[in-house]
Amino acid sequence: MKFVRKFSLAILALLLAGFLLPERKVVPVVGASDHDWNKNSFWYEPWGSSGVHKGVDIFARKGTAAVSTTDMLILYTGQVGKGGNVVLGLGPKWRLHYFAHLEQIAESTGFYVSASETIGTVGDSGNAAGKQPHMHYSVVSLIPYLWKMDSSTQGWKKAFYQNPIEYLQTAQAHAP
Repeated sequence: MKFVRKFSLAILALLLAGFLLPERKVVPVVGASDHDWNKNSFWYEPWGSSGVHKGVDIFARKGTAAVSTTDMLILYTGQVGKGGNVVLGLGPKWRLHYFAHLEQIAESTGFYVSASETIGTVGDSGNAAGKQPHMHYSVVSLIPYLWKMDSSTQGWKKAFYQNPIEYLQTAQAHAP
């Protein structure tokens, strides 16, 4: 019984620590501002086979540096069908940060990256092939925000998918 109690307290402490970590936020494409994305694109429908757009597309010239939006543990770098070249990281507040359609993933991307650290370059990989170069950016919470659910298409998923446009409104621009 003591083990279960200590284990439970350790898990609770770990969860709380994740929420207490400072969250330094930067715009994930060097030189980009809110003029480089459509403010109405989050949860836009119809959006291909996924139904709704669960992120924001930040447009830039192919090869523009893509940077980490916050301090993150890198969980995955590689290729996925629709996303092409992607980076997935775990940041403060138990949020996953997903960067897709990259032209290249930086070879220096290790297990941990700091806010503003280069993780790759903007491109048109995956299902963005042949389209205007951009980086798809999504923020997914591992802890559901139940009050964000609504009656829109797939609206229950809003408990997990955070609006990256709102997230980026509090981010600092990263100059070239």
